[in-house]
Amino acid sequence: MPKAKVTFEDIGVTVTVPAGTRLIEVSERVGAGITYGCREGECCTCLTKIVSGGEHLANPSVLEDQVLKDNLAPRGHRLACQAQVLGGDITVRPG
Repeated sequence: MPKAKVTFEDIGVTVTVPAGTRLIEVSERVGAGITYGCREGECCTCLTKIVSGGEHLANPSVLEDQVLKDNLAPRGHRLACQAQVLGGDITVRPG
């Protein structure tokens, strides 16, 4: 199974995870600062800047793409609860 290295700039931690893992899952495991309100109905609170390696993430789903547009998310940002790693090296930071 392919692996990916995800680096969280806010805490200076890099971890290796299996392909298909969502960024929010990794963030929770390592204690990174990506916040989320998904379980409270606050969509888009997990907005995450993809510093590098965006090409190593699965394409946004129709739902994610719409939420990003509706919230005027800046270019290069993804929803951590939706973004799945495919492999390679990815660097992210909250917000």
